[in-house]
Amino acid sequence: MREGHQGTGPGAITPDGCAVEVYRRLGVGTEPDVIASAVPAGTSLLELGCGAGRVTGPLVERGFAVTAVDESEEMLEAVRERVPGAETVRSPIESLALERRFDVVMLASYLVHTAEHRERQALLETCRDHVRDDGCVLIQREGENWHLDVPRERRDPSGCTVRILSADPVGDGVNSVVAEYVFPDLRWTQTFRSRPLSKEDFERHLGEAGLAVDAYLTDDGTWVRARPAPR
Repeated sequence: MREGHQGTGPGAITPDGCAVEVYRRLGVGTEPDVIASAVPAGTSLLELGCGAGRVTGPLVERGFAVTAVDESEEMLEAVRERVPGAETVRSPIESLALERRFDVVMLASYLVHTAEHRERQALLETCRDHVRDDGCVLIQREGENWHLDVPRERRDPSGCTVRILSADPVGDGVNSVVAEYVFPDLRWTQTFRSRPLSKEDFERHLGEAGLAVDAYLTDDGTWVRARPAPR
């Protein structure tokens, strides 16, 4: 388990505190629509941190050639069940080294907000190393005041109530966030560390990894398309 991360509830828990069964159950949101509107159909797409394949399946159905990466074998088993024949790769994102590049690289699930600067740099460098020079990177970032608007909750299409219960400072600009997932029959929690990033900080970190913002794709600024800078 990564420092500051933990999960509770039945079934397998990944090193960052995610419960595999939660992500098997959760429905897909607007992510496939955002992605499909941002990049050409049928392109090759590297999905970093694919989880249980909630987004993988809809993207394959839309014609994308998806390579799904996750460090959890249990998550990848769920992907293969949901998307038979899907290409999966088990690896931490930070150390991924595929000998090919893709039209699109996707880093979703707010992973760019990792507490450790070196880890964020490694995540973004993996994106840059695996995207074609004429391709793009799609990144999901936290919304404005995401750590201040607590507690809050939303209803997932699956029938789950997703709550962010707290976001408490633990030093060096990092917060410990507690999330709760309540289904009619079962309940899980996840505790993880997240570093709020201003727009300026976010763009600076991208620049340090050889990427530059091309467009903010959603009104709330949570989905971003970046382009690789020339090497």
